Amino acid sequence: MEALAADERAKNHNILADRLLAQLQVRNSREPQTRSLPSRSAAGPLVAESAPKRRLDDLILSADAREIVGELVAEQHRADLLRSYCLEPRHRVLLAGPPGNGKTSLAGAIADALSVPLLLVRYEAIIGSYLGETAQRIGQVFEHARSRRSVLFFDEFDSVGKERGDLHETGEIKRVVSSLLLQIDALPSYVVVVTASNHPELLDRAVWRRFQIRLELPPPTQGQIEEWFSRFAKRHDLAAGNAGSPLGFSPRSLAQRLGGLSFAEVEDFGTDVLRKVVLDQPGADPKAIVERRLRHWKKRYEPERSGSTGGNA
Repeated sequence: MEALAADERAKNHNILADRLLAQLQVRNSREPQTRSLPSRSAAGPLVAESAPKRRLDDLILSADAREIVGELVAEQHRADLLRSYCLEPRHRVLLAGPPGNGKTSLAGAIADALSVPLLLVRYEAIIGSYLGETAQRIGQVFEHARSRRSVLFFDEFDSVGKERGDLHETGEIKRVVSSLLLQIDALPSYVVVVTASNHPELLDRAVWRRFQIRLELPPPTQGQIEEWFSRFAKRHDLAAGNAGSPLGFSPRSLAQRLGGLSFAEVEDFGTDVLRKVVLDQPGADPKAIVERRLRHWKKRYEPERSGSTGGNA
């Protein structure tokens, strides 16, 4: 009944929602107090609520991805208009791509744009060792999410959405996937479920079909890395050496030197530079710092790149 009341309140049927909650309170006062505690396992809460740390404008997305996400946000904000035409806003999103390229950040940015909490599913608490335990906990996660408007985020979604036809998987994972599909189908549209996978090829085909929006978030292009460094220099006001090149290197030059890194790695590099600039104040030389850091990062990735090309040390 709590979920039904939340659904009615999302439709601005506040009087009906208040009546449903009042009936629930009366019923609970008459029943023995045996209600379960908030969703938990021996490993702790099944979901962790997080305040979004990024806005959509903070993210560097492809034009197509930005347009599609903007449409999703607009549909959620204008859900009442859609419902007046017997339509529902889209609310199931699958993000795919290599790690470190913004899947988690985009989920948080969607929550920020919708002004709702971000609920992070904790796999260490969900996965159980007994028959049926994992499916039961997944049900508890969705029951919790349905109680209010939110963004429910599953990272590494292939952990629970694996292909059921895989002969190496047990019957238990097949039951988990079946339960997951039922829960996704029953999720009201005021809850946006965002899933992320580094290995989308492992996902069950029926899982793919459930998602109205499927976005690929690939590693950044050289142009996107260049844009990242332009924003970074302006945001931190790194004045030094060259006029127009606060880091002593142009954003284009840095993008060329750091091509092939993920967004997370580019951000790590920038933070590494900024940390050293702060420690060397007041006489910091950002250009010299960047030069040293570029040498360090080149050595850091040389073994990986030589290994990927089959070279020998």
